[in-house]
Amino acid sequence: MLSMMGHAGMAATALRHLRAAGAPTAVEPLPRPALRAVQEDERAPVDPAEFRRVLGHFPSGVTLVTTVDDTGPTGFACQSFASLSLDPPLVAFMVARTSTTWPRIAAAGTFCVNVLGAGQGPLCRAFAVSGADKFAGVDWTPAPATGAPRLTGVPAWIDCAITAVHTGGDHLIVVGRVEALGAEREGDGPLLFHRGRFGRFSEG
Repeated sequence: MLSMMGHAGMAATALRHLRAAGAPTAVEPLPRPALRAVQEDERAPVDPAEFRRVLGHFPSGVTLVTTVDDTGPTGFACQSFASLSLDPPLVAFMVARTSTTWPRIAAAGTFCVNVLGAGQGPLCRAFAVSGADKFAGVDWTPAPATGAPRLTGVPAWIDCAITAVHTGGDHLIVVGRVEALGAEREGDGPLLFHRGRFGRFSEG
């Protein structure tokens, strides 16, 4: 059986080391870079299909990033999510520049990351469809700090305020400060995505 230290555990260990060495542990905010188009000299000679095939060997968790504005709730399925910093508590997700949901999240300035469980593949597929009413039949409650949709039945959720947006090729890197979070004590494990298919984690 593989055993791994979680992101929070690794961050805590690094933080203790920095404090013992007398290094600063607080992160000063950086100026936001100007958003711009991808330049031709930034395009590496890598076939996009091969890029997807090779990177598909790295399994990822699956989340739904949600927000709510004057027109109602919205969100999108996101695999590119990660914890970023323990002090201050920061997370990050990546979103395509072409996303129609991102402008609403940016305008709201807040979001909730809903971590999906192994049995929530159909919910993920519903949120991956562009232009559909993604919240039709979906139960949710406002997250405690921002009011962004916290979906019923997800194993974990992270309620955030946007602190920075960086350019990353054809995607944007969105950094959020964690204002509240929670997790269920029991469940059937996370929903995983690997080589174009959903799966689940099994210990053994």
